[in-house]
Amino acid sequence: MKGKTKITIQGHLDKKWKNRFGGMEISYEGDNTNLTGNLKDEAHMHGVLNIIRDLNLKLISVNSVEE
Repeated sequence: MKGKTKITIQGHLDKKWKNRFGGMEISYEGDNTNLTGNLKDEAHMHGVLNIIRDLNLKLISVNSVEE
């Protein structure tokens, strides 16, 4: 999956983590955090997902966003 992507994780992640996620925008929806941005390729996506895993965050969903 590449292009504009929205990744939703459980809980509120502080916006200071923006640079850790490759500059993806951080927003909130209810009790969840959305990371939205353009992923260059599958390796970039896996890198972001690995960070989520390493921080022991609960992944809710990964979706393409139509522009």
